[in-house]
Amino acid sequence: MEPMNTASASAPASAPVDEPNWLTDEEQRVWRSYIEAATLLEDHLDRQLQRDAGMPHVYYGLLVKLAESPRRRLRMTELAMHAKITRSRLSHAVARLEKNGWVRREDCPSDKRGQFAVLTDQGLEVLKQSAPGHVAAVRQAVFDRLTPQQQKSLGEIMRIVAEGLQPSEAGADLPWLR
Repeated sequence: MEPMNTASASAPASAPVDEPNWLTDEEQRVWRSYIEAATLLEDHLDRQLQRDAGMPHVYYGLLVKLAESPRRRLRMTELAMHAKITRSRLSHAVARLEKNGWVRREDCPSDKRGQFAVLTDQGLEVLKQSAPGHVAAVRQAVFDRLTPQQQKSLGEIMRIVAEGLQPSEAGADLPWLR
């Protein structure tokens, strides 16, 4: 007599059991290495930016995106999309950045419900002051540890993963659409 599969205990005898496509030992090793590295890297960058600039990593990314934008401004929805965060989380972050004097909101003249986030001169100065330390932390944590070929491979892999997680069809469940 075969041992009973608990997944099929409540299913009719004729119903096929869909067994999960479990990760192989090697895939599990890769996955866990990725999770560990991503968690440690985000913590490392957060601590560096908190220490040197008094802001979390996600806020730094918002300031960078605004600094790179024409007239240092973006619609809030577009900024949420670039940051890969929910509109609610963005609104909270921008409120904190406004309180610091680093960002201000402006109403959109063509859309009464829309708003722009605008990087202030003070915010640009904070970004200029914190950028060298942040770049050094990124370089030390990632690029100095990898060969040029590994850097290229990492970039290609992350691009493929990111593209696969951003479906273009209507109704896609993406953070900035929530």
